[in-house]
Amino acid sequence: MLARKSIIPEEFALPALASRIPRKPVFRDRVNKARFIAKNGSCELAHKNIREQGRFLQDVFTTLVDLKWRFTLVIFTMTFLCSWLLFAMGWWLVAFAHGDLDPHRESAIDKCVTNVKSFTSAFLFSIEVQVTIGFGGRMITEQCPTAITVLILQNIASLIINAVMLGCIFMKTAQSHRRAETLIFSRHAVIAVRNNRLCFMIRVGDLRKSMIIGAVVRMQVVRKTTTPEGEVIPIHQIEVPSDSTVAGNNIFLVSPLVICHVIDRHSPLYELSAMELQCSDLEVIVILEGVVETTGITTQARTSYVSEEIRWGHRFVPIVTEEDGLYSVDYSKFGNTVKVATPRCSARELDDKPSILIQTLQKSELSHQNSLRKRNSMRRNNSMRKVNVAMRRNNSSLAVPKVQFFTPEGNENMATT
Repeated sequence: MLARKSIIPEEFALPALASRIPRKPVFRDRVNKARFIAKNGSCELAHKNIREQGRFLQDVFTTLVDLKWRFTLVIFTMTFLCSWLLFAMGWWLVAFAHGDLDPHRESAIDKCVTNVKSFTSAFLFSIEVQVTIGFGGRMITEQCPTAITVLILQNIASLIINAVMLGCIFMKTAQSHRRAETLIFSRHAVIAVRNNRLCFMIRVGDLRKSMIIGAVVRMQVVRKTTTPEGEVIPIHQIEVPSDSTVAGNNIFLVSPLVICHVIDRHSPLYELSAMELQCSDLEVIVILEGVVETTGITTQARTSYVSEEIRWGHRFVPIVTEEDGLYSVDYSKFGNTVKVATPRCSARELDDKPSILIQTLQKSELSHQNSLRKRNSMRRNNSMRKVNVAMRRNNSSLAVPKVQFFTPEGNENMATT
């Protein structure tokens, strides 16, 4: 049996019509793109297949400090609890060996530890010895040298445990990256013309009033490169100098500063145009180091900028103003940028053809003048409209009103007075 032929022609069927609809190109973001440093400063690097795990136990203190808080607190609690139980077992054995646990023994003078009659009482005595809260009904006597030896060993062990664990807790609470939480970076980096040169700029700031002594800003470009011999370097770090008026790039971070890198022939960004930058696979890492004024601990804050986070032709807006004889910083505009006239070519092309910069600035000046003219013309038109409206109102107020009279018969007589 032949299939029934559809009444609707095939060229007007739904699949045919759907195939004729022009589809817009789909631009997919590189969501799986790996970055070396996250925006919060953490290193996005996974260590796998480490065979020599015992090296971490050789530096137990650093391992404890690097652990998360929940593991540190568990180890802190279990260390004290295990030490109490261990020495409680020791005191119980001393009492058992000396015969203090015999219920028929009534003399308390010959006992090693008085009132230790079970493992529970031995555990309580162990806690009293280790935390030095003082002896009550249970105390050691001079009848047993073994008990004196155990007392000395427990005191030494308690001092070591207290020093290690309390030092670990102190170092975790006073870690340098805690101070870095108040060192902020701009969300985006910008590229614009400064002093007739293309510059890569970021903004850094400190939210605290206590200063960072000897603050130093370093930049690195991380990219995948291939050597002439064919060797592929997945993470090639290139040092990027930053422009600073002080030798050694030391900055006085009392207010937010714009860190500038001049894109010259020694810069890894020298041959990148605006279009090539968006298609490139590079990452700019910014590192801010300094000594905390209050604690004297060296701190480090990090961030990075990928190609999608670099705005070409933008400049940071000023946020420092002078009010009533004091400088005021508006952090709500910390990362705000504004568009400026910037050539879209690379710094190399700009050095080869300086006229490109002149033409760009001239076009920007002309567009600025045209916008000013349009603004002035709009203001004049608005003022003329206001004058015309005011004149019409005055004329309407001077006009003679019309009065209408009605007769009893219902006829209307119009009269003007």
